[in-house]
Amino acid sequence: MIDILSADLGEVKAFVAAMGEKPFRAGQLYRWLHVTCADSYDEMTNLPASFREKMKLEAPFLRAQIETFQESREDGTRKYLFRLPDNNFVESVFMRYHHGNTVCVSSQVGCRMGCRFCASTLDGLTRNLTAGEILGQIEQIQKHVGERVSNVVVMGTGEPFDNYDNLVRFIRLLTDENGLNISQRSITVSTCGLVPEILKFSEEGLAVNLALSLHAPTDEARREIMPIANKYALSEVMPAMDTYFRKTGRRLTFEYALIKDVNDSDETAQQLGRLLKGRNALVNLIPVNPVVERNFHETDRAATEAFKKKLEKNGIHVTIRREMGRDIDGACGQLRKRYMT
Repeated sequence: MIDILSADLGEVKAFVAAMGEKPFRAGQLYRWLHVTCADSYDEMTNLPASFREKMKLEAPFLRAQIETFQESREDGTRKYLFRLPDNNFVESVFMRYHHGNTVCVSSQVGCRMGCRFCASTLDGLTRNLTAGEILGQIEQIQKHVGERVSNVVVMGTGEPFDNYDNLVRFIRLLTDENGLNISQRSITVSTCGLVPEILKFSEEGLAVNLALSLHAPTDEARREIMPIANKYALSEVMPAMDTYFRKTGRRLTFEYALIKDVNDSDETAQQLGRLLKGRNALVNLIPVNPVVERNFHETDRAATEAFKKKLEKNGIHVTIRREMGRDIDGACGQLRKRYMT
């Protein structure tokens, strides 16, 4: 058996050849899977019926299906809930920007990282997603919306580097010119700071953007909200990020969820400025999404702007993330948790 939705074109060619089929059938099959995004072999009408029947036996597949979706009345953002073949659920978000359509995908069912401000971690990790399941979120959304997706962020439920092999395979499938053919430079992977995987990722020969979920400028403060900080100190994480920049030339992004009275003080802004000064980096300030199970509240707009200005005085490039989908369970894990309960 082969996981046909996670197989690259070379693997599909080898599989088709082993079945005794003509080589060009592999290209046709791959296009049906990753360009047309067919849900079954029966849709693949230019393949011989005998070949389709053999494929049903040798490489059966079931795609994740859209269970439900919500659309924001404010900005048109769509939050999708997918039902996987094993009846687990994952979320994805479709966002329209002036530079193109973006999809935020999940890489795991649940998450074991335990970040205290994130709804995704509340029930722990169930399992990793396959490369085909990660890719399928984009394929199904693109088909549902009827518009091309040009940018992808792996920033939904799960820690991508905790599912390393499937993540890298997904990126190679996503950027394959025979499939969706999305530029590597239009992909961003977000990590909470798994140092060995950051260093390994820097050797993959990829040109994707890397974002660190930083959220605090000191180890002490970071440990209060991010358990991963107990394993990897900033003295390890920051050099690993620098290595990624040196190897790839891709500017680093540092995500910083502003939490009222937790990490938004003047002193904290000064500490963050000192930590990042001199780096080719972007700080993305994120008004934290309220999670009812946590007693965290977002920093108000005026304080957010003041925090931004303090960083800019240190020569740091700063943006404030545009708030999208707040009226539709916008935070990672909220829709899934509400639907399951």
